[in-house]
Amino acid sequence: MAIAYPRFIGSEKASMETGIPSLSHSTPVSPPVILTQDELKKIAAYKAVEFVESGMVLGLGTGSTAKHAVDRIGELLRQGKLKNIVGIPTSKMTHEQAVSLGIPLSDLNEHPVVDLAIDGADEVDPHLNLVKGRGGSLLREKMVEGACKKFVVIVDESKLVKYLGGSGLAMPVEIIPFCWKFTAKRLQDLFEDAGCSAALRIEKGEPFVTDNGNYIVNLFFKKDIGDLKAASDAILRIAGVVEHGMFLGMATTVIVAGELGVTVKNRQ
Repeated sequence: MAIAYPRFIGSEKASMETGIPSLSHSTPVSPPVILTQDELKKIAAYKAVEFVESGMVLGLGTGSTAKHAVDRIGELLRQGKLKNIVGIPTSKMTHEQAVSLGIPLSDLNEHPVVDLAIDGADEVDPHLNLVKGRGGSLLREKMVEGACKKFVVIVDESKLVKYLGGSGLAMPVEIIPFCWKFTAKRLQDLFEDAGCSAALRIEKGEPFVTDNGNYIVNLFFKKDIGDLKAASDAILRIAGVVEHGMFLGMATTVIVAGELGVTVKNRQ
């Protein structure tokens, strides 16, 4: 859906680099610039890439927002503005994208400490806790982003929620395929008080299979689940669960593109 974006103000240089027109005091503000959700994602992604420096080991995120950041990194490498970058992709999809852009790649075995990771999120609460993984890459994302010194999250303002699960959309949990119905039922029962329902992720009539050969169970909540750390621990204690999509206390910076411009939020 197109979103009115009347006050995005930037320098002429930033305008040339991002392809987004800047406004000056002499520029009429009516009619407003109308940007799509994808264009807002691109603005946030380009802002995040400003944190990237030559010589860094980078965690490369997965999803529609992170794709813009990976594209931008590849562009700056081609232009010679970034050098000696090593990328660690969080999915097979991102691996293929990075290879096509000529971004040198490695893994956590060779680089156990990552300088910076850039990725999107499905939900961001006021404390910068996240829901991630609706694209199905939550396990590798958590492994890479848990190893980084700085984790920059890029979103449009539609991803901001009062509490995790507050969008009414899925909070994914990666589980092993063996007896998946049993595991899904235990997950649903765990959050009965929050009105939880659990559903296996299906694509094209078949269970969705992650890059790791596992299934995804999506949890939907009608109420706040309360203590997130306690919820996280309880989920991980269920045999059959591999990982969940709550990323707690991991984001160091969240960049939000919205109607009035770009907001940068840092963890206190």
